[in-house]
Amino acid sequence: MEIEFNDLINHFTNNAIQIQGVYYYTVPSGNVGSQISAPFPGFIFPLRGNAEYHFNGTPYTAYIGNVIHGGANMNLDKRVIGDSKWTFISVLYDLQTFRKTDFSLPDTHFELSVRQSLHLTTLLRRLWQTFNESGVLPVFQTENLFRRILEEIFICACPQKDSNAQELFEQVSSYIHNHYMEDMTVHSLAEYSGVNENRLFYVFNKYTGGGPGDYLITYRLNRAKEMLTTCNVPIQEVARNVGYSDALYFSRIFRKRFGTSPSSFREQFRNNPSEF
Repeated sequence: MEIEFNDLINHFTNNAIQIQGVYYYTVPSGNVGSQISAPFPGFIFPLRGNAEYHFNGTPYTAYIGNVIHGGANMNLDKRVIGDSKWTFISVLYDLQTFRKTDFSLPDTHFELSVRQSLHLTTLLRRLWQTFNESGVLPVFQTENLFRRILEEIFICACPQKDSNAQELFEQVSSYIHNHYMEDMTVHSLAEYSGVNENRLFYVFNKYTGGGPGDYLITYRLNRAKEMLTTCNVPIQEVARNVGYSDALYFSRIFRKRFGTSPSSFREQFRNNPSEF
């Protein structure tokens, strides 16, 4: 279910919080897993890399700038995305509800889009260190730090309207369509559009199910397929015309994507374009 932002703030304001666990994890690239989530609700705070989580079948992409909240005792599937390690801090909490509300956080999963905040990262590391200290004072400090973290993410939360996301996707995808033959990276696309790479990944994943790098590769290879079936220019020139200066690299990713080499593809379809 969707939760109103102000209702979420009020929920944490009017109820007591007890921290049940603070965990720092680094997970290798490509790691996948399935489990039942913890018996307490909690937040996933990304520190580095990207991951995909499914809470009771609902997908969320976690990256710096996108905080995930998971409910208790839910079916949880997770997968590390990309080539980088996935590093995050997980905070489990128990909420003693004093006022009746329309929702229960242990039964709720959602995401919060926030601005990147060095202060938030500092607070999270302090929370992890303090939680692992013994004594009465660290317990008090832990709960206080968690409320400061909640305050920081609520301040930084900047929900993006769908129209803004769609406008950004259309702007960048149109740029790719017109400049795919030029040298281009995800970093340069982010600079062109005036957003960070994580935001760009989120928007493209929302509309295409993959990142901007995958979208660029797909568009280039589809243009290459058209050239291979309509022109007799050498493979090296086809590669150069779709943005790849290295013909061997072009052939390798073409084969990986379509299961055949560019030359074999040309031989199969150039005399039968209707089948292509």
